[in-house]
Amino acid sequence: NVNESESTTAGVFNTLDETANKTEEWVIKNQKSILSIIGVLAVVTLSYILYTKFIAAPKEEEAFKEMFQAQTYFQQAVDGTGKQDSLYNLALKGGEGKLGFEGIINEYSGTSAANLAEYYAGMSYLNLKNFNKAIEHLDKFSTKDQVLAALAIGAKGDAMSELNKQDDAMKLYLEAANLDDNDFITPRFLFKAANLAIAANKKDEALGYLKTIKEKYESSQEGNNIDALIATLEQ
Repeated sequence: NVNESESTTAGVFNTLDETANKTEEWVIKNQKSILSIIGVLAVVTLSYILYTKFIAAPKEEEAFKEMFQAQTYFQQAVDGTGKQDSLYNLALKGGEGKLGFEGIINEYSGTSAANLAEYYAGMSYLNLKNFNKAIEHLDKFSTKDQVLAALAIGAKGDAMSELNKQDDAMKLYLEAANLDDNDFITPRFLFKAANLAIAANKKDEALGYLKTIKEKYESSQEGNNIDALIATLEQ
C-alpha cells in the first residue's frame, strides 16, 4: 500500500490498470463486431490465396503459352525471314489457331502476358507505320526493367517524330537516354536526339549530344565515325 500522491510509479501503474479495464470493457462490448471483422479479413486473405494459386497463376501460364506463336511471328519479322508486314499483322491478329497480341490483351486482361503484349503490339504497329496505334499500346505498357522501359519510351519518340511532333519526340528521346545509363540505350537515343536537333538547325544542341556520346560511349555503335559528324557541325 503506497500513497499514490507520493509515488510516481504507483500512479503510472494505476493509470495502466484503469486503461486496461476500459479496453477490456470495450472489447467485451464490441466482441461480435471484432469477430466479424476478423472473419471478413480471414475470408479475404484465404480468397486471395486461392485466387492466386488456382486462377491467376494458371491464367498467366496459359496466356504466355498462347502468346508464344505471336512472339514467333514478331521475331521472324524483326529477323527479316519473311514478308515483314504480313508477319507483323499475324503477330497482332493471330494465326495457326493462336491469338495475336491484341487477342492476348483482350482475353487475358490484367496478366503480365497482356502487359507484355502491349509492348509487342506497340512495336508491331510502329513497324507497320500506324504511329497513333503504336503510341496507344506503348502508353499502356509498364515495366520495372529499365532497358525495356527505355526502349518503349524511345519507340514512342520514333512514332512522335514520324507524326511531325518533334518537340514531343525530343523529350521522349532524352527521357529514354537518361532512364538507364548504359552503352546500349543512352547513346542510341542521344544520337536520335542529335539528329532531331540537326534537322531543326540547332547545331549547338546537337553538338552537345554528340560530344557526350564521344566522351562517354565512344565504343558504342553510335560512337563510330562520331568525330566526322562533330567536325561537320563545327565547320
